[in-house]
Amino acid sequence: MENNNDIISPEVLILILTATLVGTIARILSIKLDYRQYPNYPNGYLIHIVTGALAAALGAFIIPTLMTENFTAVTFLGLAIQQFREVRKIERESLLDLEGNEFAERGKAYIDGIAKIFESRNYVALIVSFSTALTIQLLREFRPVDTWLEIAAGAAVGFTIFYALKHFTKRQSVRDIATVTVGKIDIRGSELYVDDMFITNLLGNEQGKQWFQEEGIAAVIHPNKEHFRITLENPGQRQAILFEVTRRMGQRIYSFQNPGDGKVVIALVPIIHSTELLKETILLTPLLETVKKSPELMDVKQGGSS
Repeated sequence: MENNNDIISPEVLILILTATLVGTIARILSIKLDYRQYPNYPNGYLIHIVTGALAAALGAFIIPTLMTENFTAVTFLGLAIQQFREVRKIERESLLDLEGNEFAERGKAYIDGIAKIFESRNYVALIVSFSTALTIQLLREFRPVDTWLEIAAGAAVGFTIFYALKHFTKRQSVRDIATVTVGKIDIRGSELYVDDMFITNLLGNEQGKQWFQEEGIAAVIHPNKEHFRITLENPGQRQAILFEVTRRMGQRIYSFQNPGDGKVVIALVPIIHSTELLKETILLTPLLETVKKSPELMDVKQGGSS
């Protein structure tokens, strides 16, 4: 690492470029396009890739700055963390501004979860980049090998760290704690029932009754264990489920959700009429972090021993 010139040495340049590239690729791999389609526009992709690349560059520069005893790098890390929090704040404000343009609102709990994920993925890019740079430097110090082996070993460690962090931060979904069945809609006067469970008495409009009788569909969510009701009946979680359903299937006019007999019921008149799509969307809806009150309670493998 000795370099008395102002020009950066080839060894340091290789270390920085390799670590930055691996960290940036890790950020790109964490951008997932699925039915939720977010981010779903080119500018959204660009923003997240650029911020991820900057985070990776910061992680790559830590080792060279420490080797030159330039401890002011800690200050830059503090600023970077502040910027990542700003990204989270901007994501939250942007999604809140769009609430009025959706079929159903996401809800503040769902939005907060999305914003936290975008912030945490920048930390993932930084950690992966730092791990890559550290591996390359340790090889140079203790077991010198060819440059291409240094790069390969650094990349291998970086991607291993990435997949470990990806597994650690993976969210559960509704299918991990519940099953979904298609509900039978029954209209009695102005009241709506699903599988004989009362949902609402707001069907006073004759046209609304006709829509529900002809095109309405319903799903009943059954918790696998009694204590999972705490999660499924959380207002934020139910709002997130309704949002994902209406965004994927559309909503002509009515939608209702109501817990009854320990079950959560979703009933609506969608644009796309498909009960299988309704079940799949509900099962894939992520569980919100804010509804997890106890890790032991939410441990599916342990079955919630409390």
